[in-house]
Amino acid sequence: MRKGIFGLVLVMSMTQTILAKPLVIAHRGAPGYLPEHTVESAVLAYGQGADFVEQDLVASKDGHLIVLHDIHLDTVTNVEQKYPHRKRDDGRFYAIDFTLSELKTLNVHERQDLDGKQVFSHRYQGSGDFKIATFEQHIELIQQLNRQLSKNVGLYPEIKYPAWHKEQGVDISQLVLQTLRKHELDDPNKAIYVQCFDFSETKRLRNELGAKVKLVQLIAENDWHEAPTDYELLKSTDGLAEIAKVAQGIGPWIPQLIDMQTMQPKGLVKNAHAAGLSVHPYTFRQDDLPKGVSAQQTLDLLFKQLRVDGVFSDFPDTVVKYLQSDSLQTAVK
Repeated sequence: MRKGIFGLVLVMSMTQTILAKPLVIAHRGAPGYLPEHTVESAVLAYGQGADFVEQDLVASKDGHLIVLHDIHLDTVTNVEQKYPHRKRDDGRFYAIDFTLSELKTLNVHERQDLDGKQVFSHRYQGSGDFKIATFEQHIELIQQLNRQLSKNVGLYPEIKYPAWHKEQGVDISQLVLQTLRKHELDDPNKAIYVQCFDFSETKRLRNELGAKVKLVQLIAENDWHEAPTDYELLKSTDGLAEIAKVAQGIGPWIPQLIDMQTMQPKGLVKNAHAAGLSVHPYTFRQDDLPKGVSAQQTLDLLFKQLRVDGVFSDFPDTVVKYLQSDSLQTAVK
């Protein structure tokens, strides 16, 4: 009898997880409109109705957590003009080689490739005075807006390249947890998820460092060399079961959920839900869809067919409007 009740409770819990209102996760703020990870981009995402705002975290030379997608600076700042002689032997400029005060002198611009060409050509083309922000700036920003507007928009930090940071002498996971605990955010009941591509680090966060915060295991492709993690194994039934021991969800790449040739669903979402995991795929970009595929078709597939629990988007407003549409409300009911 006890086993039967437990099974019923588990099924009810999983059903609630799957049918709950999907989350809109502002991917690096609202970079479809303003340079990624800047305070201005985060404010815009908040104003557009995002449920969570993402912060990628790397460390500065003097141990501050800054909000930056890469360990490098040269694709999103003017570092090569400001500090031309501070590059490493590989020709790249690393955030960890600069103090916070030095980083604050840089201007942040729209993302470029290494040849200086804007990656998304139709996005922000101005010359605004945007700056690198710290994680604590983002925390204060979101908390103060929540206080004043009586909202509960959450934070969604990612710990970037923990193994690489350790090679540089920095335990970035410890820095992140110290910051969360300082602000009373290491709490599973708070509106915050911590994500990481490195599964060994996700396990360390939970089992060794005692993290209480909700964790999400990001899933890449093995040939990206994102972390010393076997992502093919993680996508298997056994792998998802291992993730569920330490994390509350997974963050897969959208093509891992959908056959991009036929636009037909794969089985990862169903298997993850069966393991009790939420699914928050990345990244919906309405200006970077397969030829002949519309934003409406993509979001229909993600939310109506796959029933994902949330999505990362460079255009939070588009997803917010979609989720408020009558057709989706009918589908969810």
